[in-house]
Amino acid sequence: MFRHRGKTRTLTHNLRIASLLSFVAGVVNVAGFLAVQKLTTNVTGHFAFFVDEVFKLNFWEGVIYFLYIFFFFLGSFFSNILVELVSKINDRLVYVIPIVIESLILILVAVFGQQLVAENPNILAFALLFAMGLQNSLVTTISNATVRTTHLTGLFTDLGIELSQLFFYKLKEQKEKLYASIKLRLTIISFFFLGGLLGGIFYSTIQLYVLAIAAAFLLIGLIYDDIKLKLARQGR
Repeated sequence: MFRHRGKTRTLTHNLRIASLLSFVAGVVNVAGFLAVQKLTTNVTGHFAFFVDEVFKLNFWEGVIYFLYIFFFFLGSFFSNILVELVSKINDRLVYVIPIVIESLILILVAVFGQQLVAENPNILAFALLFAMGLQNSLVTTISNATVRTTHLTGLFTDLGIELSQLFFYKLKEQKEKLYASIKLRLTIISFFFLGGLLGGIFYSTIQLYVLAIAAAFLLIGLIYDDIKLKLARQGR
């Protein structure tokens, strides 16, 4: 699901990566919000708050909201820098380093998160926004902008458009393409919701350690991909 890019990707590859990464984003979204009452998977709301604080002349609060936006952007920027650099060395490892870095960030927040909540909750939010920017950039690059996993606004917009098109598209090829796209959107939404639900349930008992579970899923995804590759090579 990670290794294939461009024309070699199939709907199955996109469904697998979408289900994994949207689940992780759902966990981060809910756990981050419950911990610091801030959005930690997207920046749309932060931009509105940034403008509001600037107009109120609360410049320090405005800077904080700007930094939320900046760290998401920085994660995206850093992810693509890694992709470009690693692809020149070993194209098969393009996705490994960003996923490992994201997993490490989630584990560190899981371990030290409660201390950060007490002493400096903004650092926790910065770290999670950076991780989600990194993830969103990576999956966008791998899937050729077909899959995005950290927020749902665009997904519901696309889903609404595509469901309406079912009333007008009559050709078999058009309908098959449309059904595939709708299936992908529903998968992302469903797993984001599932991750959020489980994140909320586990947060009530183990708090930010739930992020270690999300990190474990990412690492399991890497191992699964590696095993699939080795089995495919043996089959040849």
